[in-house]
Amino acid sequence: MAKPKLTAKPTAGKQPTTGASRRVPRGDLAPERIAAILMGLDEAYPSAECALIHRSPWELLVATILSAQCTDVRVNMVTPELFRRFPAPAAMAKAKLPVLEELIRTTGFFRNKAKSIQGAARKITEDFGGEVPQTLAELITVPGAARKTANVVLGVCFGKAEGVVVDTHVFRIAHRLGLAKGDTAPKVEQELMKVIPQNRWIGFSHQVIHHGRQVCVARKPKCDRCNIEPLCHSKDKTWES
Repeated sequence: MAKPKLTAKPTAGKQPTTGASRRVPRGDLAPERIAAILMGLDEAYPSAECALIHRSPWELLVATILSAQCTDVRVNMVTPELFRRFPAPAAMAKAKLPVLEELIRTTGFFRNKAKSIQGAARKITEDFGGEVPQTLAELITVPGAARKTANVVLGVCFGKAEGVVVDTHVFRIAHRLGLAKGDTAPKVEQELMKVIPQNRWIGFSHQVIHHGRQVCVARKPKCDRCNIEPLCHSKDKTWES
């Protein structure tokens, strides 16, 4: 027997009033399509922001390092005690490594992460006067701060868009929407930087990350709840309007 066509109506999410309602060719990078995608993200996530709780650039840097292969929820459970014990780079630089490891154990890969955050503390204390640097070139010299981490800190704390944050959600959704084809995060970032206006780089990443967590999940994306679904032609869609 032929499998019946799914005809359920969307259960959540507001369709964009313009742009997303019309069909576009798969992989179309036309400015009009990009604008429609950005409009849809604005409507769905008008107040999207970084989910990592922090009070300073230093705290966000550490939290972002800890978030690798770990949920933000878990990181937010660990960092209060970590920063209570070691509130500044100078204090963390002098911490006993086993103590740091125990404090961050539940974030996974805790030994490597402990070395990274202590290395970052020492680098910032010794080379940058205890202050997190505000340029990409300087920030990526800090242990544990590759481009993704650096872009998070620069964008959230300093409002500087020197690149696009590409985590697993951004990587996945960029491919599903046909915005990028690269097989690595750096390649996807370069592709996104060419098609997304620079003044949207910071907000775009936050919005897509929220979209990836709530709707466009890795397995069985909730396409019936997606307000940019008409613009998407991904092969793994679970619903089509």
